[in-house]
Amino acid sequence: MADNARAKKLADLIQEVVAEKLQRGIKDPRLGTHVTITDTRVTGDLREATVFYTVYGDDEERASAAAGLESAKGILRSAVGAAAGTKFTPTLAFVADALPGNAKAIDDLLDRARASDARVREAASGATYAGGADPYRKADDDDNDEDAASE
Repeated sequence: MADNARAKKLADLIQEVVAEKLQRGIKDPRLGTHVTITDTRVTGDLREATVFYTVYGDDEERASAAAGLESAKGILRSAVGAAAGTKFTPTLAFVADALPGNAKAIDDLLDRARASDARVREAASGATYAGGADPYRKADDDDNDEDAASE
């Protein structure tokens, strides 16, 4: 078993090599400049690496980028093996990163909360206090209440 520091170093190296190779070394038009490598994780035994990526574009471009990454997997693994210099080159698995979708969902929720706050602020702008500005009884109010009760 490798230590976590070694796995982290290898993950960082894989992320850098794959991003560089995608940018300069692979001529597949499906990949282009639309693919961004966001994170890489390596198992403790350094045998498998998961590469997370995002694609700028619609669903069709995401699907074509996934197919392009699968077809370029061997070339990318060879580049990682040459750069890493380890006894065994980890296998690469490409996973679309859910981060952009989660970020969009959070942004939508925040927009709804802002709109709700604006409606509440608008409704409260002309409102007055239910019991007056000072709803607490004062000593002279108690005297008036006792006088009214004795009559």
